[in-house]
Amino acid sequence: MNNKLTSLFATKNKNILNIYCTAGYPNLQSTTSVIEALQASGVDIVEVGMPYSDPIADGPVIQQSNMIAIENGMTISILLEQLHSIKNTCTIPIVLMGYLNPVLQYGIEKFCTDAANAGVAGIIIPDLPMYEYETMYAPYFTKNLLSFIFLITPETSLERIKKADAVTTGFLYAVSSNSTTGSSLNENSQQQYFEKISNLSLKNNTLIGFGINSHSTFTNACKYAAGAIIGSAFIQALSNSIHISETVQKFVSNIKGNA
Repeated sequence: MNNKLTSLFATKNKNILNIYCTAGYPNLQSTTSVIEALQASGVDIVEVGMPYSDPIADGPVIQQSNMIAIENGMTISILLEQLHSIKNTCTIPIVLMGYLNPVLQYGIEKFCTDAANAGVAGIIIPDLPMYEYETMYAPYFTKNLLSFIFLITPETSLERIKKADAVTTGFLYAVSSNSTTGSSLNENSQQQYFEKISNLSLKNNTLIGFGINSHSTFTNACKYAAGAIIGSAFIQALSNSIHISETVQKFVSNIKGNA
């Protein structure tokens, strides 16, 4: 498989910064501006959330951004059109994160084709069971050179972690706790989990998500994984933003410790 995610990990596997934004937030036309600002700020991956009315894995901050984005009129079709418009200027990998129901309504084969045509590198669908992915949908993703990324948690068994690693392409998303996004990260309680993951010699690089919100939590996660994913803290920063590019630059600098 040759896409922007695999190209990235072929050249870099430490201190990778993946920032999550909700498509259509804070405004319907914000998506491309946010992505372009993140790229200019030196972010390695942008994870774009496809708004859904019942985002079960997400905490209140991202849930609220989903509601606002839906009210703004954001849909999968509009998002893919927006991404297509920056396809030739966006050099970093874009990963779409969303839930199965809207993707099924769109048509999963069509979704994979259209996402690939829009320059998307990978897909995260937390509520798509691994068995269903393997037996029903994997060929659509493979055909379109789309990485499919599975999540693991502190409660995931060793057998299932290895299975997820075998099926995943791109990177393995290690959820730092069993709670929702935006939860605070207790470094002590997560240490054993992080160490376990880092010692497993997994096929895929691992990115740690949930609760990463500062330079210190980002740095700690990077000790045990290829990098980390930041969502709720970034959405909060955007919610108070007047100038997106300035907000993004300042936020990324703070996370990287360059402020």
